Amino acid sequence: MSIISEKDVELLKSGKHFTLFDVLGSRNIKVDGKVSTYFAVWAPNARAVSLVGDFNGWDENIMPLTMRRDGTGIWEGAFENIQKGSNYKYAINTIQGLKIHKGDPYAVHWETPPAQASKTWDLDYSWSDGKWMKERAKHNGLDRPISVYEVHLGSWKKPGKKQELDFYDYRTLAHDLCTYIKEMGFTHVELMPVMEHPYYPSWGYQIHGYFAPTSRYGTPQDFMYFVDHMHQNGIGVFLDWVPSHFVGDLHGLYRFDGTALYEHEDKRKGYHPDWKTYIFNYGRYEVKSFLISNAVYWLEKFHLDGLRVDAVASMLHLNYSRNDGEWIPNKYGGNENLEAIEFLKELNQEVYGRFPDVQMIAEESTTFPKVSKPVFEGGLGFGMKWMMGWMNDSIEYMKNDPLFRKHQHNKLIFSIVYAFSENFMLPFSHDEVVHGKSSMLMKMPGPFNQKFEHLAVLYGYMFAHPGTKLLFMGNEIGQTHEWRYAEEIPWDLLQFEPHQKIQTVVKSLNLLYKTEPALYEKQFSFEGFEWIRSGDWQKSIIIFKRKGNKLKDTLYIICNFTPVVYENFNFGVDLLGQYEEIYCTNKAEEYLTGKKQVSHKSKKSECDALPYTLNISVPGLSMMALKKLELKKKSV
Repeated sequence: MSIISEKDVELLKSGKHFTLFDVLGSRNIKVDGKVSTYFAVWAPNARAVSLVGDFNGWDENIMPLTMRRDGTGIWEGAFENIQKGSNYKYAINTIQGLKIHKGDPYAVHWETPPAQASKTWDLDYSWSDGKWMKERAKHNGLDRPISVYEVHLGSWKKPGKKQELDFYDYRTLAHDLCTYIKEMGFTHVELMPVMEHPYYPSWGYQIHGYFAPTSRYGTPQDFMYFVDHMHQNGIGVFLDWVPSHFVGDLHGLYRFDGTALYEHEDKRKGYHPDWKTYIFNYGRYEVKSFLISNAVYWLEKFHLDGLRVDAVASMLHLNYSRNDGEWIPNKYGGNENLEAIEFLKELNQEVYGRFPDVQMIAEESTTFPKVSKPVFEGGLGFGMKWMMGWMNDSIEYMKNDPLFRKHQHNKLIFSIVYAFSENFMLPFSHDEVVHGKSSMLMKMPGPFNQKFEHLAVLYGYMFAHPGTKLLFMGNEIGQTHEWRYAEEIPWDLLQFEPHQKIQTVVKSLNLLYKTEPALYEKQFSFEGFEWIRSGDWQKSIIIFKRKGNKLKDTLYIICNFTPVVYENFNFGVDLLGQYEEIYCTNKAEEYLTGKKQVSHKSKKSECDALPYTLNISVPGLSMMALKKLELKKKSV
């Protein structure tokens, strides 16, 4: 009995089958009125394949699979009396005469590591997020505020003794994390990879079970509940996705049928020297179908709002982390991975064609052009790209003593030169608080208490700068040490006032971002930004406008990156009238409680090449936002 149709065969052979999860792997079917469990696996170079598991004593001779004769390289078989939750693997006889046991590449559930077997399971679940799914375009659109809280589920909070492998389950995390994200005002959560991975210290980035949420935190249905609960509470869910490389564990994809099936045979193309992992062969039709099917699977079956695609730079460049002689040029002699480029284009076209209301986000650190431009314009087709240049420059600028920042002023303003060449997301991610880089707070200069003020103005600048936002867990409370994957975030720091205050600043910035259209409606367009004063390097002050669709929404942003207070500070504005200080990082609590801020009247006097002047007091180490007050017409 087979569930693979002629159409499936045609699509698979042409590299266009993007729902392979519907035909490969294991599932229950009816044969002659009886329920059987059907198994299908791609292993074209195997001499023989059989099913082994706890239902047959792991005997390789009892349940042989049959290879289809249509050239697909698929082995299949259906067997009765296999219960849901049974552990299984494929026993493969290789062309070298070896016998190896492999997990199912399409398994939707696995044993909890260090156990290595796949499990028979289903994806039955009753969703309750219909309202979100119907309306999510307005939450995920490029003209909407997208403020992301990046989370590693295993170390956000821990139960009991808080040991490394002590975890809350998906359902408990759904409630606790959702409550916190709503309180903080983030619009989305981004999860570091939850796909099944054998080595916990890889943080989820070295995967062997691409179609299975890790069983460390529960079942696929438990993860569905997590997403469902977030959606019911108005929070979008992005997921880190890793099509760049896979782990070399013997029970995984590595040399799956005894040959380099998913990877390249030549290590100059198929092995990643930094991570000691294996690179997918993007030119092989079945591998391309596997990966695109996997992206579709997470978006379709788990209702995710988008994928953040990891390590895109390593996919695009054949010489990534390689010395001369350690890589093979493309057919034109260049270093571009032409097969990976075409794969990414097809991936994004397929995803947006099926799910136009999601976001595909590239973690890409080079100057490769048009990453977030449509394929028909010659781009890769992503919706957004991480703004790594801004992140690096901003951190390097802030590390300086404020007395010397004036000499690094270009690091502060250079990002605007290229800010609208891509649809950028501004990230302070997990990568910035590991491997000796120190926590965000401890990157800041000066005495301990003043570090919080520096961090507050940096976050203020981040939220005022064009682009969507991403902040890694712990950054919002001024964590003092680097992120430690084996421990939970040090929530006990919140008993101290400086940590409470920086958390309040982040909360207030999220509210400002969500309630002021000028900060998001044109966040990817030059039309939404205008310098007022970019060259005041001696004071380390920058002033700019953020503009929305309506003139009345225009904000005037002043960032002061020194502790010096400037009284009677003049800058230019467009119109005569009253301007209210609607926000200041130094008054975050007042903003959250709705306390009315001071207002100033502009006077007719040219300043900064604008016809009117405002005179205000600028606090030290602060980001301020001012807005022209609309005068209410008197009723007659």
